[in-house]
Amino acid sequence: MALHLIKLSVGPASIADLAARQTAYRERALVGGLRPPPVHVTRTLPKRHRDIAGKGSIYWIIRGSLCCRQAILALEALTGEDGIPRCRIVLDEHLVPVVPRTCRPFQGWRYLTAEDAPADLGEGGEGDLAEMPEALRRELAALGLL
Repeated sequence: MALHLIKLSVGPASIADLAARQTAYRERALVGGLRPPPVHVTRTLPKRHRDIAGKGSIYWIIRGSLCCRQAILALEALTGEDGIPRCRIVLDEHLVPVVPRTCRPFQGWRYLTAEDAPADLGEGGEGDLAEMPEALRRELAALGLL
């Protein structure tokens, strides 16, 4: 069974902003004509990494709302320039909007089981939500109406 991660996305104001930031990072990281996948570096390798890599996704919280996910392709241990061990999360390029859910802030990441993960927008009768602007979806979720 797939296991997912939840992570705060600090800085971006929307899914489009997160996508633009990841695209800009990849463009700066171009080496020898290669297009590297988006990555996120965190301090520790999840203990349950075998249940996540290639099976799970990272669910991004943007401005207090869990609103999109990206498939996790790999989790790689690495050592930073400062000698501190870290984890590189290699992500799929596609951001998939999900049914929004209000989330409190926290540090680091949290596990999310497949049963507790929100549905992708456009699946299971949420067609009207998929057509709705992201800011409106987030506001309705904050009001407890979604």
